[in-house]
Formats: sequence, C-alpha cells, structure tokens
Amino acid sequence: MKQIYPASITGKSFAAGGSVLDHAYGKSDPYTLGVEEEYMLLDGETFDLVQHVDTVLAATSGHELESRINPELMQSVLEIATPVCHNAADVEAELRKLRGFVCDLARERGMRVGSAGTHPFSLFERQRITARDRYRNLVDQMQYVARRELIFGMHVHVAVDDAEKAIQVVNGLLVHVPMLLALSANSPFWRGEATGLSSSRQMVFAAFPRSGPPPRFASYAEYAEVVGQLEKTGCIADYTHIWWDIRLHPRLGTIEIRICDAVTRVEEAVALTAYCQALVKHFCERYERGEEIPSYHRILTTENKWLAARYGLEAPVMDLATGRRNRVSVAQLVRRTLKELEPHARELGSERELEGVRDILSRGNGSDRQLRIFNANRDIVEVVSEIADATEVAALPVPAH
Repeated sequence: MKQIYPASITGKSFAAGGSVLDHAYGKSDPYTLGVEEEYMLLDGETFDLVQHVDTVLAATSGHELESRINPELMQSVLEIATPVCHNAADVEAELRKLRGFVCDLARERGMRVGSAGTHPFSLFERQRITARDRYRNLVDQMQYVARRELIFGMHVHVAVDDAEKAIQVVNGLLVHVPMLLALSANSPFWRGEATGLSSSRQMVFAAFPRSGPPPRFASYAEYAEVVGQLEKTGCIADYTHIWWDIRLHPRLGTIEIRICDAVTRVEEAVALTAYCQALVKHFCERYERGEEIPSYHRILTTENKWLAARYGLEAPVMDLATGRRNRVSVAQLVRRTLKELEPHARELGSERELEGVRDILSRGNGSDRQLRIFNANRDIVEVVSEIADATEVAALPVPAH
C-alpha cells in the first residue's frame, strides 16, 4: 500500500522500539480523507483476469497521476489512491478522475477494469506474483495463504488529531463493522461458484494472520507496546503488516477502515466514504465531551460480522446498543445510524453524498446485483462484463504527459 498522505506531515522515525511508536496524529486537519481502491485487470473479450499491471504502470510514466496508481500482490490487480481530500465530494472528483484514467488506459490496450470484492470465476493458481520484494517476501512467509489472496478491497483513511482519541474511536467503530461490510459486500462468487455468501472476500482474507477485528486497546501506549514487540522480535517488518478490519495508521495520522469489499459503482464508494467520515467524527466528539464510548464483547461483534458476510443487508444481527432480545436486520441498524450521522455529514459538507447510503439500502449491495445478473441467464461471464461496465466512469480531463 502506497502512502496517500504527504511525507511532510510525518515528523520522526517510525521504527517501534519497545513501547515507543511515533505518530502524525494532529499534524493534519481532522477528518481529512484518503481512499484506496483495488481493481481487477480484465481481458477485453473473455473478461478473465490478465497479468498486465506492468503494462498499465508503464503507460502512466511521467503522468501527473503516476504516483496515484500502484501495483499489488498479483499482476492482475491495480491499486489507486486519492490525494488528501476534505470531504466526500472531493473524493468523488478524485475517484472519477482516477477511474476514468485507468479505464481509458486499459481499453486502449485491449483490457477492461472491474471493481468487486472477488473475480467471479478466475483462479488464484493462474495469477503471477508481482515482481517486488515486499510481495515475494509475503509469499515466502505465508505460502498458500498469500497465493490464494485473490481479493479486492476499498480502504478509507480518516485523519484524527490525537492518538489517544484515535484508539477510543477505533474501539467505538468495532460495532459498526458489520454494517460497513453489509453495505459494501460485493463478492458472492469464488472460483466460478455461487458461495451463498454476500462477501466471500471476508472468508478468504480470514486466513491471513493479524486480520479480522482489532483487539480493544486501553491506550496508545498499549497499542505501541504490542506493535513494538511484534517488530523487535522480527514477527513483522512494521505495523502495515497488521491487516485488521480497522487499524491505526500512525505514519499518516489516520484511522484506516479496511473492512469494505471493493464496490463497483463510484457513487457507492463515495457514499461509504461519507459514512466512514461521519462515524469517525461522531465518536471523536463523544470522546471530546468525555462520554463513554460503548464497547461489546468480541464474540458478539464477530458474530454480527459473520452474519453480515453471509446474508448482506438482510443479515439478522444482534442489536447490541439496545440489547433487545430479538434480532434485527443490519439494514435497520444502518437506517438508525444514518439519523445520528446526518448532522455530522452536514457539518462536513458531505450530506448529499451520505444520502447515497440510502440508495444502497433501496437498490441492494453489489452482491445482490451480481446475483440478479447471474440468475437471469446463469452466465457468469455476463456478471463480469456488467461489473466492468458499471466500474467505468467518463474520464475527466487531466493534463497530458
């Protein structure tokens, strides 16, 4: 993952020794945003994955967007990263620019670009590992677990102005992981089969070490001590080898929300970004007022996450906030949360973009759409073709090389 915030905001060395882990919290405006999306590179005719990331990267050489377009573990995966944005409208402009640019580059070379949590029928055994030391080392360490990681995600960074506050906000966000997963779930197929899951990506990634929901930390010092122990003993090179659903990113001074499947439509990526930003602001302000941020047992939040991965927006989850006896749909919890978040989104200038979450609730998530397309003709290639069509946006003008 490439850094999406300017290096200038980071003040010190970030090697963790013992219980010290330097950070950039408070060195940028609170609630600023950065979004990363991982895309599939597709053959323009068969819609199978193609191993041509280097071809696309070479075509960006010298372009102003070159630093925003990066490789990933496999040569059939392309990652884009926005610059720092202040609100969801800024994110939309940047994503449209980047999507349009890479989709045009791909089409000119006989390829297409698709955004979804998994490729519906391609096989991980046929993918080549990207020729970078980081990825070769990853496969060397994790073997089969890394080689089968043919999945695609969307990550949202939200800046926070205090490290202790960031710790408590992450604790508060844990109960919202199932809602974010249900809204973004976009991977009902794996290796050509309907899995019965709304997010197959979650099940694949669960095999990774240091994945899943983060533990609850009492303080930044406790977090730094744990990371420092992992680093100094050589278990990890640095904290970016911790792949929790939500994690601190001290170098950037952000909270990174990583639970979401890659979503197909740019409008949905923008709506999810607005939702994440407003959630972070909501918990920051509770912390600032000295209010208790509720937390729940890991078994309970993890159960709700599993239900969201299995059933998507129809998931019958526990209403942990009220403790009611009967389960409710995750969509009902999202609607309740939206009422709490709307004033925050208004203050952030993202009220219109947050409304896109209601559109997801009314139309269904990406998995719902993929299954509707498949069930019409039982044609899985048609599913990928539709993903490619819906991923594309009109390229916005960008300066020439």
